[in-house]
Amino acid sequence: MTAIKHALQRDIFTPNDERLLGIVNVCKAGKKKKNCFLCATVTTERPVQVKVVKVKKSDKGDFYKRQQTWELRDLTEVDAKDASKENPEFDLHFEKVYRWLASSTAEKNSFISCIWKLNQRYLRKKVEFVNVSSQLLEELPKAEESVPSGESQSVAGGDEDALDEYQELSTREEQDIEGMMEMCEYAISNAEAFAEKLFKELQVLDGANIQSIMASEKQVNILMQLLDEALGEVDTIEGKLSSYEEMLQSVKEQMDQISQSNRLIQISNTNNDTDQNYMDLSKGHIRALQEGDLTSPKGIEACINASEALLQCMNVALRPGHDKLMAVKQQQLLFAELRDTFARRLTNHLNNVFVHQVTILLQHVCQHSELGHDQSSTLSQHTAELTLPKHSPLHRDLLRYAKLMEWLKNTHREKYEGLSRFDVFEKFATLPRKESALKQETESLHGSSGKLTGSTSSLNKLTVQGSNSRRSQSSSLLDMGNMSASDLDVADRTKFDKIFEQVLSELEPLCLAEQDFISKFFKLQQHQTMEESDGGTPSRIPPQDMVRLMMNKIFQSIETELNSLIALGDKIDSFHSLYMLVKMSHHVWTAENVDPASYLSTTLGNVLVTVKRNFDKCISGQIRQMEEVKISKKSKVGILSFVTVFEEFAELAETIFRNAERRGDLDKAYVKLIRAVFMNVEKVASESQKTPRDVVMMENFHHIFSTLSRLKISCLDAERREAKHKYTDHLQSYVINSLGQPLEKLNHFFEGVEARVAQGVREEEVSYQLAFNKQELRKVIKEYPGKEVKKGLDNLYKKVDKHLCEEESLLQVVWHSMQDEFIRQYKHFEDLIGRCYPGSGITMEFTIQDMLEYFSSIAQSH
Repeated sequence: MTAIKHALQRDIFTPNDERLLGIVNVCKAGKKKKNCFLCATVTTERPVQVKVVKVKKSDKGDFYKRQQTWELRDLTEVDAKDASKENPEFDLHFEKVYRWLASSTAEKNSFISCIWKLNQRYLRKKVEFVNVSSQLLEELPKAEESVPSGESQSVAGGDEDALDEYQELSTREEQDIEGMMEMCEYAISNAEAFAEKLFKELQVLDGANIQSIMASEKQVNILMQLLDEALGEVDTIEGKLSSYEEMLQSVKEQMDQISQSNRLIQISNTNNDTDQNYMDLSKGHIRALQEGDLTSPKGIEACINASEALLQCMNVALRPGHDKLMAVKQQQLLFAELRDTFARRLTNHLNNVFVHQVTILLQHVCQHSELGHDQSSTLSQHTAELTLPKHSPLHRDLLRYAKLMEWLKNTHREKYEGLSRFDVFEKFATLPRKESALKQETESLHGSSGKLTGSTSSLNKLTVQGSNSRRSQSSSLLDMGNMSASDLDVADRTKFDKIFEQVLSELEPLCLAEQDFISKFFKLQQHQTMEESDGGTPSRIPPQDMVRLMMNKIFQSIETELNSLIALGDKIDSFHSLYMLVKMSHHVWTAENVDPASYLSTTLGNVLVTVKRNFDKCISGQIRQMEEVKISKKSKVGILSFVTVFEEFAELAETIFRNAERRGDLDKAYVKLIRAVFMNVEKVASESQKTPRDVVMMENFHHIFSTLSRLKISCLDAERREAKHKYTDHLQSYVINSLGQPLEKLNHFFEGVEARVAQGVREEEVSYQLAFNKQELRKVIKEYPGKEVKKGLDNLYKKVDKHLCEEESLLQVVWHSMQDEFIRQYKHFEDLIGRCYPGSGITMEFTIQDMLEYFSSIAQSH
């Protein structure tokens, strides 16, 4: 191994300025043995680079070559496999794991020890050694660790011992050696003489050093004496500092006592100032609380300032023990008496204000109630009068007391709750009424909903007459006399829509304004309030729930009256549910955008459920009417009534639901209705005795297809295509079946010919069949001269005219289709004659031109 090591150093590493420090003979573990050498090297130039080099013999075997090189700083882990047993395997973890098998365990351990020493000396990032014996990982000498890495980390030796003993010369040392060697010309040629000269000079220097040390002994003694004197002075200074510290400690205690006395004096002065400043209510405030004017703006402002000052005095945070002072107790009793006195005055005044405001509101309602109770007036006349009284002036007058209500809420919870329960409205409802109309309006009013109730009462008094049509008549609503509902047009139906929209438009701002007033007046925006539960014990209720309770007391009849109005509209005309669904959905959406938790949003949402239920009932009713349709056995069917009703419904719905929020509900209803229409058209067509089934299907599906094409309802595109398909199929079926009658024998003859061909008889041999020979063919053709054909077509035209209805106007379409089908059959007959009777010279008694003239003249004559 030593010879190989010297050879590698000479041939491979010396030319690259590298030193070989460790070597191991290895092969890759688990593979066919191909020996190579792993070498640990360092560069001789700074900065020092440490590498692991893989060296292998050339294929010819006469020299070594470098195969692969890794930087030691890229090595992350060395795994010796087993630290207690001898094992020649080990792993080196670079960018990937390299597994090696050493020729001996001793070589492996020597190489790993060399790697560990190089890692400790040259690398900041330490390599992790796994399964390595602690004996191999010996610490480097401390003297070597103290050497700066930049000056003493090159390697001079050629083996592992040299790694620990070698110390690189510094630059200055190199210069000194070079200068010394230049002074002696024979330094290189005669090394022994040069070394002897250096030894003599070293002895001279050693003698000079000893003399210098002996000469400086006196000065060392003087220095030691000075140090002893300095230590004595230090002891003296420390004694003086200790005495000073004792004096400062006594001064500190005295200053602490003075500071404590000053603090007590300051606290006493502060307490006196607090009692004087914060528990002293001015005479002006006391006078305002006792007899202040609660009707004028200035008086209200003075009462507000006085109540706030009183509350501030009552809430002063007293020092511990101050509450036992007689002066403080007297002030507290005075404040409590002032609080109770002002609370009673404020409560009585607000009750009087409430009663006065309600009286004004009732007077306004009574002035407009005559129109609502006029039995002869029509709803068209009511439309212009459907207005609700505005409460903004009343709110403005009451909001002046909002801060006082907040004070009452913070000081007298019971009186505040008495006002928040609106007892004044319950008491006012018991007052005597001289006129029944005023009583009805007041009872329905119950907090500003009277005008709406009066309007719906007028609606409920409308005379609604029943009829056999799908909708009832309403002369009082539409002022249309005894006109049936089936004659109503869109303009007539929109009258109810205008009334319904006006009711909602009047109700919406009133409810929102009332809720906003309640929240501001009773200060329910941020704080929780108290409300007695059923058991009589106070319980916490969130502000939004308290607002909802108050609003329900005021507008408790709104939901009932709206449902009554909805029921009336549905009774007049079930199609009104379309208008109401769109309008109510829009107002619910608007209310939710303003305040999703508002009373109006909740109430309108509940009413919307009723409207949606009526809409679904309208759709179900139409489907039920389709299923109950009966046709006359003596008259032709024509366009079925429910097909016309669907068209009317679709036209009205498209007008109403344009850009509506509830378009999805209409699309679902469309799908249900159209499927019912399709199913019941087929049912009626199958049951029809007077009109052929194909005619019923053709006409009605043509009408449905035309309606859907005109209205362009996107969700019914598939049904529109299906309707067209059914129409064309039954048109073709009706034409083919009808054309078989004018040329019945001729049709039967050629059907027999086609049957023989289908059975395998060759076309040119059909004429040899007894029933289908040339003689029989001529006999059948002679039975259908031009006059007979025209006569048969004329009879066919009359029969088709009897089958078809006038409103759909399909006669000319059917006749033209029959003409095309007749020409097709004629050409088919000629083709069969040419193929089955070749060379016979047999032709039809009439030509295609003759047929065109027959069809044209028949159509013009009728």
